Amino acid sequence: MVVGLIVSLIRYFKVPVLDKIVGFYIELSRNTPLLIQLFFLYFGLPKVGIVLTSEQCGVIGLAFLGGSYMAEAFRSGLDNVESIQIQSALSLGMKKSQAFRYVILPQAVSNSIPAFCANIIFLIKETSVFSAVALADLMFITKDLIGIYYKTDEALFMLVIAYLIILL
Repeated sequence: MVVGLIVSLIRYFKVPVLDKIVGFYIELSRNTPLLIQLFFLYFGLPKVGIVLTSEQCGVIGLAFLGGSYMAEAFRSGLDNVESIQIQSALSLGMKKSQAFRYVILPQAVSNSIPAFCANIIFLIKETSVFSAVALADLMFITKDLIGIYYKTDEALFMLVIAYLIILL
């Protein structure tokens, strides 16, 4: 979320060089599946001498993907604040930093809350691909239980209940 906030502020204020770099990051992250990103981190980086554990790969991959989605959610909230609000704050004698802190930011956060919640749910669902890099998630454990006890219906039912509890 912190990465998303910083990236969205760079995009919102259109910092000359950083805006292009951040735009590339957002496009790259959102247009490649998390599984490909995890494979790159887990199998690709050791080829150049950078070895990460499966937990580190999971955290970095999810932060990389989540940061870009949160950035776009927050940027859309910033863009949704009407310009008349900004002009009104400046006409009252507020500095730009005060207008941003007291007028723009609260409205942007309230506009972005539905997108934040949707992105959090999306990221929780994306954790199921962690099993591809030997990181045990709910689906991985469920498959193990199915293999041990041969109770497919019961195990999958418990998996659905667990995801519902987490998401609700």
